[in-house]
Amino acid sequence: MSDLQLLIMVLAMALATILTRFLPFILFPQHKPIPKVVSFLADRLPYASLGMLVVYALKDVKIATAPYGLTELFSLIVIALIHQWKSNTLLSISGGLLVYLFLVNYG
Repeated sequence: MSDLQLLIMVLAMALATILTRFLPFILFPQHKPIPKVVSFLADRLPYASLGMLVVYALKDVKIATAPYGLTELFSLIVIALIHQWKSNTLLSISGGLLVYLFLVNYG
């Protein structure tokens, strides 16, 4: 890749980043109310994206062969319990990840 191509690529990425950062402020100024459809999506998209992540994470689990998906199931239970206990997403995911890694490597 030539220097000119690299420069064009970096400028395009910078422009795209700037555009995605400032576009919401341009489209939805502070003095105007946010459209209902945007509020609707803002309320529901985090749950939908988490659901998609769970499905993506579990899509290759083979429940017909050992260990029958038990490591994943146990990790999900740990995530749910920690989240019920502390209501901290980062702590829940970190705890579940550590349990999963321990079970995969030493279980």
